[in-house]
Amino acid sequence: MRTRVLSLTTGKDETIADITSECEAFLRECEAESGLLNVFVPHATAGIAIIETGAGSDNDLLLALRDLLPADDRWEHQHGTPGHGRDHVLPSIIAPYATLPVVEGKLALGTWQSITVVDTNVDNPDRKVRLSYLS
Repeated sequence: MRTRVLSLTTGKDETIADITSECEAFLRECEAESGLLNVFVPHATAGIAIIETGAGSDNDLLLALRDLLPADDRWEHQHGTPGHGRDHVLPSIIAPYATLPVVEGKLALGTWQSITVVDTNVDNPDRKVRLSYLS
């Protein structure tokens, strides 16, 4: 198994960061053939989603999360920015990992699919993403 940790700065706003190109570069470095790529974000307030980006779906996801997990004072987990407790619930809805097939060195994604980090935690802009390739 080959592994690498990406460093990612998500900023001070809720964001969906496309890391597909970094995943593809990692597979090239590994001289990947066929196997599995695991993408894992080791944070209690972020997730990995496979979605279409750039056509509004990423913003739609953030809007849906705001409806589902409002940033208000209902959360028992109360340190940080108001509503931060919702950020700790996020990984139960958007898992902190995804495992994807790799076929002949290429990610077997659908035409419009991208690998993204979903981060609603505006208190922590510095993220790590572990990529692991298993042939």
